[in-house]
Amino acid sequence: MTIPPRIGRTIAESTPAFPPVRRTPEGAPNVIVVLLDDTGFAQFGCFGSDIETPTFDRLAGNGLRYHRFHVTALCSPTRASLLTGRNHHAVGMGFLTDVPTGFPGYSARIPRSAAALPRILRDAGYSTMAIGKWHLAPRWDQSEAGPFDRWPLGLGFERYYGFPAGDTNQWPPNLIRDNSYVDPPQTPEEGYHLTEDMADEAIRVIGEQQQAAARASGRTG
Repeated sequence: MTIPPRIGRTIAESTPAFPPVRRTPEGAPNVIVVLLDDTGFAQFGCFGSDIETPTFDRLAGNGLRYHRFHVTALCSPTRASLLTGRNHHAVGMGFLTDVPTGFPGYSARIPRSAAALPRILRDAGYSTMAIGKWHLAPRWDQSEAGPFDRWPLGLGFERYYGFPAGDTNQWPPNLIRDNSYVDPPQTPEEGYHLTEDMADEAIRVIGEQQQAAARASGRTG
């Protein structure tokens, strides 16, 4: 229960109070969402593929597998639907965010009225982080001039590391950390590759969050 402040004529007659810090309830689960572009049933061993995917097979063996799931078949609409829980046309993403047409359902801008999942989780006390491809901001909004409201932090993520467009070079990538462009930590000659970098970054930010949250009595990730 929050005790309201009591303000008297002097500090001795007054009682301070701080606004409550929103935290997840005890036992709230951690949430990890993995989205893969341009893949289908044929790419996963758990759905009968000849390709070996042991990690995904283990995840499927401990969870649920859906075989009548409807997808949007394009990356920007898929992300918009996943993050908002709505039909992609209902949130302006009927096609790729690079090609808005100006017609209803094709503005390429998720409206403010459609609260994204990371914003909901953040406001409920979760730490929210995203790693990888974004592709939800029109290309003319992808410069350091902004606007940043359709960038990951603008839609509710507190941390982000990845690339803004639909693709990027895997050796000298177009990289963003939070709301700023950054150089890759190594050169291709030093062995840099984007996939390994993003995996290392995901491990790092989760580890940092877990260590800091444990010291501060916890936020769920």
